[in-house]
Amino acid sequence: MTDFTSTQCVLFSELEKRLVVLSFDQVHGSSDGGAILLSAANRRFGAGLIESLSACLQDVRQQGKVDHQLAELMRQRIYGLACGYEDANDAARIGHDPVHKLLAGRDPIKGLDLASQPTLSRFENSITPRSLYAMGTALAESVIRRHGKRRNGHAHLVTIDMDPTDAATHGAQQLSFFNTHYDNHCYLPMLGLVSFDNEPDQYVCAAVLRPGNVGAGAGAVGVLRRLIKLVRSSFAKARIRVRLDGGFATPAVFDFLDAEPNVEYVVAMASNAVLNRHAADALDVARLCAGLTGETEHVYGDTRYAAKSWKQERRVIFKAEVVRAESKEPRDNPRFVVTNMKQSPKWIYEEVYCKRGDVENRIKELKALDVDRTSCTNFWANQLRVLMAATAFVLMQEIRLNAALTTLAKAQVWTLRERLLKLGARVVRSARRIVVHLPESFPWRSDFQRIACALGATAG
Repeated sequence: MTDFTSTQCVLFSELEKRLVVLSFDQVHGSSDGGAILLSAANRRFGAGLIESLSACLQDVRQQGKVDHQLAELMRQRIYGLACGYEDANDAARIGHDPVHKLLAGRDPIKGLDLASQPTLSRFENSITPRSLYAMGTALAESVIRRHGKRRNGHAHLVTIDMDPTDAATHGAQQLSFFNTHYDNHCYLPMLGLVSFDNEPDQYVCAAVLRPGNVGAGAGAVGVLRRLIKLVRSSFAKARIRVRLDGGFATPAVFDFLDAEPNVEYVVAMASNAVLNRHAADALDVARLCAGLTGETEHVYGDTRYAAKSWKQERRVIFKAEVVRAESKEPRDNPRFVVTNMKQSPKWIYEEVYCKRGDVENRIKELKALDVDRTSCTNFWANQLRVLMAATAFVLMQEIRLNAALTTLAKAQVWTLRERLLKLGARVVRSARRIVVHLPESFPWRSDFQRIACALGATAG
C-alpha cells in the first residue's frame, strides 16, 4: 500500500488461520470517543474554563465572512492538545471527526468541518499581548475559584509553587536565546501551581512564556502578587506558603514576600563562601558520621545571613550533607534555604521544602501535553500555545480529581488519555439526542462510568 491508495481495507491472508480483513468503513466514527469527559470537566469551571478564556479575545474579523468563532477555535486546539494532537497541522486529521465537532459546539454529523491549519495559524498569530494577559488572569481566577468552591472556602494552608522550565526552539522564533543552564536555544516558561493542605496534587494556575535569556525569577513578583490576592479572595482564613527554587532568590522577591502579611516562604539559595563558613562545623560532623557509617549523612542547622544586596538579615537553614556512593570518594553537598518560618531546620527542609520536588512531575505532564511546542515565529503566538496547553492540563487534572474512587486516581495524564479519551466510537444523531456508541468490552468501563457520573452525568 502507498499513501495514495484509495482502498478502504487491508488484508492479512493467513493471520489466525483464516483471512482477516481490516475495513475502514465505519461511518461517523471517531477514535476519541471518551473526549466527551473533557467537555464535562470544562463545565465544572462555572460557565466553562475555555469560555472564560475566550471571552478575553476580541474578534476583529468581518463577521459575515466568519465560519469559525473564536471560542470554537479555542475548543478545537485545547481539546486536540488533550487528545494528543500537538499542532495546528493536525487540523486535517480531526476536521471531520464527529466527536471533535461535537466538542467544538457543532452538529457532529451535519455540522461544518472544524477549522483548517491556515485558519488556526492566523488565529494564533492574531492575539494581542493585552488579550493574553487577560487570559492568564482568567485562567488563574478560574482554577482558584473552582477549588475554593470545591472546598467551600476551607483550607488551613494554601501552598503556591513556582518553577521555570525550558521550551527548546529550533528555528527563528522571536526572543529565543541560548541558555547556558539548559545548554540550548529555548524559551523559559514560568509555571505557577497551588495545592491545598495535604492534597498530593498541585494544580496549574499560571503559565507565562519568557525569553530564553532571562533570569529564573524574572516576572515572579507580578505573578506572585496576583496569585496571593486570588487565594485570599477564595480562602480568606488560610495560611499562605510560597515555595521557590534557587533561581527565584532575588532581592525583589524577598522584599515582596517580607512585605506580604501572613505569608510563609521557603526559597532555596545557591551556596557561597559566607554560607559555607556558617555550615562548616556541621559539615565536619557530617563527614565524621559518614566515615563511621559508610553511608550518606547530613546535619541540619540555621544561621542569620544578609547578602550585600539585601536590606536586612534573614534566617537561612542549611543541610550539611556528605554523600557516600560505592567506589566513589565522599562528596560534600551543602544546601541552603531562606525562610521566615520558625520551625526546626530539619522539619522545614524535609517536610516543606523537599515536597516541592513533586512539581517536576507536573512539568513532565505538561510537556506530555506539548506546553513546550512553541514553534511559531511570533512570540505572542507561542504564549497563546503555552496558555492553551496549560488549560488542557487543567481539564485533565479535573478529570483525575473526579477519578478519586477509581484505579486511575493517581494516573498520569498520558495514562488518562490512553485509557479514557482514546476510545473507538460511533456517533448517531437523531432529532432528540446524540448517542456516542462506545465498545462494550472496554477494559476501564467501570472507571469511565464512575468518572462520568462524578463530572455530572447520570446513570441511565
